[in-house]
Amino acid sequence: MARELMNAVQYSSYGGGPDGLQHVEVPVPTPNKDEVLLKIEAASLNPFDWKVQKGMVRPFFLPSSLTYLVIADVVGDVIEVGSRIKNFKPGDKVVAMVNPISMLPGSVDSWEFLNHVKHTQLGIFPIGSDIGTYGLDMAPLELQASSEPVYNGVNSDRTAEGEQVMISLASTIVVGVVAKNGGGLAEFAVTKGSLTVARPPELSADKFVGLPVAGLTAHQALTQSAGIKLDGSGTKSNILITAASGGVGHYAVQLAKLGNAHVTATCGARNIELVKGLGADEVIDYRTPDGAALRSPSGKKYDTVIRCATGIPWSTFERNLSSNGKVIDISPGPSSLFTFALKKLTFSKKQLVPLILIPKDENLRYLVNLVKEGKLKTVIDSKYPMDKVKDAWAKIIDGHATGKIVVEN
Repeated sequence: MARELMNAVQYSSYGGGPDGLQHVEVPVPTPNKDEVLLKIEAASLNPFDWKVQKGMVRPFFLPSSLTYLVIADVVGDVIEVGSRIKNFKPGDKVVAMVNPISMLPGSVDSWEFLNHVKHTQLGIFPIGSDIGTYGLDMAPLELQASSEPVYNGVNSDRTAEGEQVMISLASTIVVGVVAKNGGGLAEFAVTKGSLTVARPPELSADKFVGLPVAGLTAHQALTQSAGIKLDGSGTKSNILITAASGGVGHYAVQLAKLGNAHVTATCGARNIELVKGLGADEVIDYRTPDGAALRSPSGKKYDTVIRCATGIPWSTFERNLSSNGKVIDISPGPSSLFTFALKKLTFSKKQLVPLILIPKDENLRYLVNLVKEGKLKTVIDSKYPMDKVKDAWAKIIDGHATGKIVVEN
């Protein structure tokens, strides 16, 4: 394309909140052979976005200084395709994920490789852990077969931007993505063809913009971690979804009902009718005693809990689980990892399962089709133009959005 520069939003240091966001001009990214260049129509925010900026995952994620173009969820129009892309053409309307992230905190002895691999988005897993248990099915790249210098398994000259890498350090396995020059808060972005899905041109962009991260997280939690069959053919189970009016939660309620589950949900009082309208069988105000205790109004024990709300101790979940119940934590932290390890070591029938999002195009395509068929909807909390992105950022930090926050070009 003839245009060389684009408008984008980035931050160049940790902290700062909304005021740390900067409107800049940067080069329009160029797609590799297996990538697609999109003109962005809209992007949606996720809690992980502001947590990275705040430095909450800094010891496990990025170097001490960075220039970071933010946001993974995008919808837009195809402008240009790489030579290996056969299923898209300029003008196609799509939904996609920019710079997919798989992340779980852990401990690291050495980060020298960050001197050689810049702007790397990382997920960290203790050596000796069963990677399959975390739901991680990414294979490492064979980067060692090179006559050029390799640093901790990553060749800084030969590793293509956007490729997945696995790096072995003294006490960790690090899985990450070498990031492209781009993010969703921009006029243009590059996405992998494998994480780009066509969307119906007759439906508005905001119906799809929340699917890549929040929608796929809910789908993976229910289908892979909980074993729910979304065609309703499986055994009926009792599911609790906390923070059910949030980004992941509101998708999880709808998908669980497609799977013929009995759904108990928690949310604030102002969203009870909304969550009931999404299909929940029981809705509890989390501020009430029963809500704080996660007690089902019908006295049911939960076979699965989709934990979308933080700050709830394991003991509260445990007393409400069925004999083989599990809690699926969509944003696991150190306490969750400790509980996960303890329950594994003690052979407990009640388990905590950390969820690591592994985005797959077939799952995104499935969600797009559900939207097209009217079986899944995206609840929009608010929309902001790009010049009001700081207001959107403040809203996501506040943590009480109902559904998704969208930024439009």
